[in-house]
Amino acid sequence: MRIPKYIYLSLFFVQCFVCDAQAQRLTVKTTTIDVGATGYEQPITATFELRNKGLRRLVIESVKPDCGCTRIEYPKEVGVGDRFTIRMTYDARQLGHFQKMCLVKSNGTKKPFYLTMKGVVKSDYRDYSGDYPIALGDLLMDADAIEFDDINKGDVPVKEIHLFNNGKKALRPNLMHLPPYLSAITSPDHLLPGRSATITVKLLSDKLRDYGLNKTTLYMAHNPGDKVKQENAIEVVTVLLPDMKQFEKGNKDLAPQLQMSSTDVDFTDFGGKSKKSATVALSNMGHSSLKITSLQLFTGGLKVTLSKSVIEPGQSAHLKITGYADELQKLRTRPRILMITNDPDHAKVVVNINIKK
Repeated sequence: MRIPKYIYLSLFFVQCFVCDAQAQRLTVKTTTIDVGATGYEQPITATFELRNKGLRRLVIESVKPDCGCTRIEYPKEVGVGDRFTIRMTYDARQLGHFQKMCLVKSNGTKKPFYLTMKGVVKSDYRDYSGDYPIALGDLLMDADAIEFDDINKGDVPVKEIHLFNNGKKALRPNLMHLPPYLSAITSPDHLLPGRSATITVKLLSDKLRDYGLNKTTLYMAHNPGDKVKQENAIEVVTVLLPDMKQFEKGNKDLAPQLQMSSTDVDFTDFGGKSKKSATVALSNMGHSSLKITSLQLFTGGLKVTLSKSVIEPGQSAHLKITGYADELQKLRTRPRILMITNDPDHAKVVVNINIKK
């Protein structure tokens, strides 16, 4: 009896289906981990997360590092559907950037594959463990404000925020709502529990439009896609100095000269009142018009008025400062007033407001 062709085809597809169903599936969350910085001879570990999604037990035949400076920890067998980890630990006995790999062979993939850890070993590395006074849930930080002070056009300064994962799950912290004049890089970008990371914030001063005080608010996210929360705000303050080339060399003798009665105002005691005022005298002791081109507040809780913004030689003006007790007590950063002038020796003037802590 001859068997029809369609029966042969059916048997073939059934056999292929059975083979596919029995095929092993091994998944890796990420094959490359940036572990960030560590100190000389301070071993650092990358933990890779994997899962056996096959229909039979996973057998790991071998995990071989590319050099003897790396130690590997891994399970020999993994149950169906189970998650597991492979840990690579680098001994950090060589300064500079490193990239270490290991080759994984198992019955879970048709071909072996590589896992990679990278980072940098620094001679002046500082361990920031325990130096994180600010808590945003499981994410701890050493600062919630950044200041770029006395910046000239063209400068590219950097500041760092150090983080620590105090939880039980890996995080991918990042800063949101960056303006065009700021950039931020997190290293490592995959922050494992019990590990630290650094966010490096760079100021591109050429992209700032206005001299004087520039303020913006960034928001720390635990993972990409997190919603903006006010409690996760990071205040960034930049003071861009004006160009004083007009008073170079001989012209400086003709420049205005600012003299102030005080650059500190005491608001430590309100005497039970809701607000308090103080006055600072500004005098021009130079030989040309003194111009107050900018008068700005670093924080809230204050109100300022200036009697005139152009002060002729030999004349004076008054800066009246009013502080509000309730608002000043709520501030996270110290209150100050910024003045930008055309006096080459006092292009930037800061009036400090002393309050009760």
